[in-house]
Amino acid sequence: MKISVVLNLLNEKRHIRDLLDSLIVQEGPLEIVVVDAGSWDGTVEVVDAYRRKHENIRFYSHPGTRGESTNHGISMADGDAIATIGGDCIANPFWIRELRKTLQDSDIVAGKTINIGYHAFEDLDRVELYHRGVDVSHPSASMAWKREVLDGIGGFDPWFVTAEDIDVNLRAVEKGYRFGVNPDAVVYHRTKGSFKGFFKQAFWNGWGRKQLTMKHGRLWSSYKPTRLIETSNSFWAISRLAVAVLGYLMCKLFERPPDGVDRSHIKDERPSRKRWGLLFPGR
Repeated sequence: MKISVVLNLLNEKRHIRDLLDSLIVQEGPLEIVVVDAGSWDGTVEVVDAYRRKHENIRFYSHPGTRGESTNHGISMADGDAIATIGGDCIANPFWIRELRKTLQDSDIVAGKTINIGYHAFEDLDRVELYHRGVDVSHPSASMAWKREVLDGIGGFDPWFVTAEDIDVNLRAVEKGYRFGVNPDAVVYHRTKGSFKGFFKQAFWNGWGRKQLTMKHGRLWSSYKPTRLIETSNSFWAISRLAVAVLGYLMCKLFERPPDGVDRSHIKDERPSRKRWGLLFPGR
């Protein structure tokens, strides 16, 4: 099974060398499809240097939301499955091998993401979201989908600012695709290196969770109250939750809900309106 790793990048010059170094040693058959979403920090030049040395690296420029840029990469890829990883991550040498192993019996596989960086941020757990008994909130920093899954649900929804990965998993589970988890498919994810970055991420995560309710209806029953308590047991966890709630409320005030139609078949639609510059994270 050939796997295409689709990278959606924006200003990752500090990290992209480590990421690409960790990918070019993965088990083949493999291609690396890099999509730059409008970087201005030198990311493009670094990727281009790698592309000239490694024939399995392909590079495209496609500014837009995370969903838009990722969909473009998927359309350019020719693998039997699509894997995604964050631009600030490092893949374990056996990451692709483990993803491929689980895809033999599953349509979707979520790996394990280990946070590295400032210790107070490392220990923070995500808040899971369940649909039909499946945890659909596994981050796209370590995931893979068979191509027919993404084709069947129309890829990522470009309307989302964040949480586009949760949305695509939710729709896939809704259609009955098999979801697998492989804790040996490990990716190391750098936590934010500043308090500003940490709180900005929390804000947009809250915004994305509200977007999910705008599209899919009330989802509070899909959360486990005990986990909400467990993940809010430290100063930084409580701070993250407070900022996420702010993002949730701001989205409720300023975001326009998607049209009341089935959007699952829409691949390359651009967002229905431009979000305010202040309320849009560099996309």
